[in-house]
Amino acid sequence: MEFDFDTVIDRRGTHASKWDKLERLYGLAGDDALGMWTADSDYPTAPCVIETVRRAADHGVFGYSWDHPAYLAAIRWWMQFRHDWEIDTDWILTSQGLGHAIACCVTTWAKPGEGVVIFSPVYHEFALKVNKAGRRVVECPLVREGDSYALDLDDAQSRLRGDEKVLLWCSPQNPSGRIWTPQELCAVAEFAERNGLILVSDEVHHDLVYPGNRFVPMDVAAPDFRHSTVTLTAASKTFNIAGQRTGNMIIPDTTLRADMKQTLRKMDYSPGALAIDMITAAYSPDGARWVDAQIAHLEGNRAVFDAAMNAIPGVWSMPLQSTYLAWVDFSGTGMAHDEIERRFREEARIAVSPGPGFGAGGETFQRINLATQRARVIDAAERLTRAFSDLQ
Repeated sequence: MEFDFDTVIDRRGTHASKWDKLERLYGLAGDDALGMWTADSDYPTAPCVIETVRRAADHGVFGYSWDHPAYLAAIRWWMQFRHDWEIDTDWILTSQGLGHAIACCVTTWAKPGEGVVIFSPVYHEFALKVNKAGRRVVECPLVREGDSYALDLDDAQSRLRGDEKVLLWCSPQNPSGRIWTPQELCAVAEFAERNGLILVSDEVHHDLVYPGNRFVPMDVAAPDFRHSTVTLTAASKTFNIAGQRTGNMIIPDTTLRADMKQTLRKMDYSPGALAIDMITAAYSPDGARWVDAQIAHLEGNRAVFDAAMNAIPGVWSMPLQSTYLAWVDFSGTGMAHDEIERRFREEARIAVSPGPGFGAGGETFQRINLATQRARVIDAAERLTRAFSDLQ
């Protein structure tokens, strides 16, 4: 079966954050501006998911729903089939997306003023959620090693002061696309255990892995630490359904799970029925075939974009092992970050995610979303080549 990832779809005027905020946030007005920042895709989701929505619309009744065993079974099947991870459906709790899940974890296991550990550069919402909750961000920089990042747990240990309660971990790593080895994951779990931290592993990009790489869930790599591990997953990035605001907190430990159930009860939270149906359809053999085709499309986008960026003197696109988010280093240009941003906005007319927002280590980078049509990737590459043509 062939899937279409290349027909250009105009998302402007549909309340799409990536496109309808361009003028307000970046000062980019006009149809020629490109949105390559927010981490969602510009092509439709899998046909099996769309067909489920059509059936629901044909039925026409959208009342209260109850009990979703097929949804839980689909998650269990997906984790086993795609990630060799055997889970129990009792472990699964549903959240209003993974941003909500992160906030729930922070507020459940850390009190106001207590520390939450992150390893930067990392997904900017980690620090934002911690700060919004009135907890303290404990930033532990990763070490740049060639084309990737490595852990420095001795340095991280030196940054703790004893009141830390939660470690927010990103795997695969956003923004670099780094896939951690089982040995590194075990080291992180041991670090968390040694310091009495609840380990919350955000694994939302786990399905978007390029050939030659293998993602291992934290619970598979470090099963001896599942008594203090919470894994966050979602179909949102994989299937471009982030707007449905539905994610999973997979919690093997009964005590931690009871804690989170209590948090969700206090919020009177329950998931939307249509989102549940969409995820059930996505986590299926048909959904898996679509994901494989998407990865092939993204691999082609990555190759086109990296070749163009790496041809600009002083610019280097970090080789992605996963995700659709290019992490491009401009340090070799010698330019100040403001000048790099100006060229993106004023000359290339492209909105991307500025590297400093990802914390220490991101100062010279830009994060660029490649989950779009190939023509747009080629267009972006040509615009940036022109914007930095004086370096040629």
